[in-house]
Amino acid sequence: MRWGITTRNNEPMLREDRFEKQLSQLFDDFFEMKPSSLFETRWMPSIDVDEDENGIHVKAEIPGIEEKDLHVVIEQNMLTISGEKSEEKKSENKRYVVSERQFGSFYRSIALPEGIDANKITAKFKNGVLHIEIPRTEEAKPKKITIDVH
Repeated sequence: MRWGITTRNNEPMLREDRFEKQLSQLFDDFFEMKPSSLFETRWMPSIDVDEDENGIHVKAEIPGIEEKDLHVVIEQNMLTISGEKSEEKKSENKRYVVSERQFGSFYRSIALPEGIDANKITAKFKNGVLHIEIPRTEEAKPKKITIDVH
């Protein structure tokens, strides 16, 4: 069957017509881009999360941000790291062709398991790296039980 979708007027549109329209829109979008937008990506810090018997360890690389612009919150067993990296003001007498540095606001959320000790969480931010230590409660730590065999 050649009929794929209908238009706003409820008239049938051929699949070939739809493909041609989408292809035309793709080219229009591409050529309307500013040169800098070709390299834009969403600003998202890299995060490592690992755990051991004592707790959960989070490491986030957030270069170029100031401590005052960084927020760490735990709410309903969800750790959220957010902030904003401000763009430096550009000098009017310079010409920039490509800038790969990223700016803007960001947030990352990590679901935490039950049994964390929220009152003992620590966070340190140094040289653009955030370290968060989330200890387990004593009850949540794995127990080692030795069983005597007779």
